Parts: sequence; C-alpha cells; structure tokens
Amino acid sequence: MKKTVKTTAACVLAGILSLGMVAGAANSPEEQTARLSPEYIIQIDGIAHSFYNAAGGEVHPLAYDGSVYLPVRAIGELMGKNVDWNENTRTVTISGVRTTDKEIRTLADLDAKAELVTVSVRPDFQIVVEGDTKTFYNANGKIVYPLLYQGSTYLPIRAVGQLMGKDVSWDGKTQTVSITGGNLVTDADSFGGNGTSNHNQSSENGLIGLEKAKEIALQHVGLAANQVTFSKGKLDWEDGIQIYEIEFYTTTREYDYEVNAATGKILSYDYDAESYVPPAANNHEITADKAKEIALKQVSGAAAANIRSCKLDREDGRAIYEVELVYNEMKYEFEIDAGNGSLLSQDVESVYD
Repeated sequence: MKKTVKTTAACVLAGILSLGMVAGAANSPEEQTARLSPEYIIQIDGIAHSFYNAAGGEVHPLAYDGSVYLPVRAIGELMGKNVDWNENTRTVTISGVRTTDKEIRTLADLDAKAELVTVSVRPDFQIVVEGDTKTFYNANGKIVYPLLYQGSTYLPIRAVGQLMGKDVSWDGKTQTVSITGGNLVTDADSFGGNGTSNHNQSSENGLIGLEKAKEIALQHVGLAANQVTFSKGKLDWEDGIQIYEIEFYTTTREYDYEVNAATGKILSYDYDAESYVPPAANNHEITADKAKEIALKQVSGAAAANIRSCKLDREDGRAIYEVELVYNEMKYEFEIDAGNGSLLSQDVESVYD
C-alpha cells in the first residue's frame, strides 16, 4: 500500500510540474518566420503613411499568419499618444497626450525589399491603453500576440483598427491596407459645404469641439456663419497641444485660424485677399486617385507603390492636391489643381539632399 501511495504521489507531482511547464511555455517567446513587406501601402483615411522608429529610421509592415502587422510606436504617434516601454514588466503603455518633440525622420529606406525575416512572437508582452490591459483576437476568435522585430513591437492590423476605433480593409490587387472611419486620427480635412466632420461634438477628453472652435473664429472676425463657406476643419497636434485648424472664405477673403482645442484660445490667424479665387464646387474637383494618376504620368517608370502621400489642401484660395512620390532615389513633389487637374508645380530632389 505504501508503495502505491508513493507512486500516486509521484504521478501527481509529475502532473503538477508538467502543467507548470506547459503554462510557462505558453508565455514564452517563440521565433517564427514573417515576411517584411515594404511594398504594402498603408492608408489612414485615404492618406498613405510611412512609419519610423524612435531613432528616425523607416520601419515597414510585416506579414505574418495571414495578417499585416504595424509598429506600435507609430500607431501611438498617429493617435497622438505617448508610447512607453517597461522592461521589467514587459509592458507597452499607450496613454496621455503626446509630449515628445517633433518626430525625427532620416532618409527613406529605399533599399528595403520583400524578404523572409525572423520575428519573435511575444505572449509575455502586455499592451495597456489608458490603464486598460488589452487582449487581441483574430477573425476566428483566436488570441494573437505582439511581434518583436529589430527592437520594434508590432500589432496585427485588426488590433490597430480596434485601438484607433476604425475599420480596416485589404485590397489584394493594390496591396493596400485602408484604415478608415472613427475620429482618433486627426490628419484628415473636411472640404464640403458647411465643413461637417467627425469632431462636431465635444470629445470625451474635454475638447471644446469643432463647432465651438468655428464659432470662436467667426466671432473674432465679426462674421456670421451664413456669410462664409468653411473649407477646412481639422483637429491636429502642434508642439504637444491639440489645436483646431479652421479655414473659411467669403467672396473677397480667405481666413485661417488655429484655436486651442482644450481652452478655445486663438493661437494664430491670418487672411488672404490678394488674387483670391473661391474654390470650385466639390462636384468639379478631381479625385485623389486622379491626382495620383497625373503625378505618376510625370515620372516614367513610377508606380502607385512609389506614392508616399496625397493630401488635399488650399493655397491662395485654390484647392490643390499635394502629391509626393519617391522613385529611383529621387523625391518628387507635385501641386495639382483640384478643380481642373492642371499641374501647378513640380519639385525634384535627391533623397540624399
């Protein structure tokens, strides 16, 4: 009997140790193969974005286990939040209002190519957003973990969309990831009618709201809403402060205001009355895709993947597209009339200048 008891106890102990080893293994890093994918285009609300690490070097998307992964730090930058790494607890914290200096940018990584690379799957990493520890799942309900590659932590695009409150889609033909909707990314302008945007109401973090900022600007200049047409309403960051960038025009002048998004204080304003021409109606403006097509025709051999950004802006009362592309170690910048598609300016320089 005693022998039997000893044997049973030994089996129980072995089982406990076995469970402990399995539990430990489940939280252990694991090396896997992923695909570095610099050719993938990542669009945030229609604008193509490149990503950089803390040293200013360009980093690229990863393809792993059927998903595209993006660097967490760059996502924090787009959200306007600080990203902190705690080595002792293996915790990435995304929180607060971004207070870092203007981001450092080095040369574009033109030599990057699609290739298989070794990454570390990190179930031991925690992602904490505003004090809430996040667990991420794929479309099948399976838990997915961060990746670590060359010192940068990556999350799958589905998780990125969840963090930013946005929808994510993939176009296999153009190899483009589109992240759209929501209101956490603030580098998209509204260019229609009354300037309606996703920031009309006061936000949860105590901002005054876009409509209040417009009201402040109009009161300052002594105009009523029915006397102007708003052409831009944008929540942005400047020197660590959230601001509203507001543009509106009358038949004779265009006005530009920057309003502190938290206090309502006017930070800067100016107006332009020289050679001012109100922009064409929206139904006469060319699309961003058409502007890209016009830019690509100017550079023989360039393709859509070479386009780094396409932004609708205004200059001297005129709606324009600013298109930037990099090809054969040269950077091209174009200004294209958004009303008729004419090429207004072209600037070319070496990426090494």
